Amino acid sequence: MISDRQKEIIEVSINLIAQKGIQGLTIKNISREIGISEAAIYRHYENKIQILLTLLDHFRMISGKLFKEVSELPISALEKIDNLFMKHFKIFAENTSWVAVIFAEEIFRNEPILINKVRDIVNQNDVLLQLILKEGQNSGEIRNDAEVEHLSVITMGALRLFVKKWQYSLYEFNLINEGTNFLNSIKQVIASK
Repeated sequence: MISDRQKEIIEVSINLIAQKGIQGLTIKNISREIGISEAAIYRHYENKIQILLTLLDHFRMISGKLFKEVSELPISALEKIDNLFMKHFKIFAENTSWVAVIFAEEIFRNEPILINKVRDIVNQNDVLLQLILKEGQNSGEIRNDAEVEHLSVITMGALRLFVKKWQYSLYEFNLINEGTNFLNSIKQVIASK
């Protein structure tokens, strides 16, 4: 369980990365934004790597919880996929700064512990999506002429690119509305004919 101060540090860190890139995430900048000393930051986190690990753990928990909740719903596989991605769109629409962090794996490439954490999140979500896709294949709802692993990459990769386009447009379009249209196209691609 993280303290209120730790949550504040995480939120400020996300905003700093979104505004200034990973270079802008320094203990000095965090302390200045919060209005506390650098020593006070170090009482909560050893360094910025620990802050980023906590941030990634927090997103993994949120995403894992969403996948679990949706996978247990008594609805079809295509409805689960729709539900899952719309919930993610809603989170991103309400927290645009998260997009700058979660979909920017390149900022972690020089830190093996961080890239491993990102890999774990991607793998966790991939496995959970594959279970939903397999369920859909077994029910005849999702195409069987493509491997589940490939359908998962197609679906997750398309989602990632769609959210990045939204970010690059400076959040110009409504992610929820456009996301609905986008998901309808994805479902047409993966649904059985």
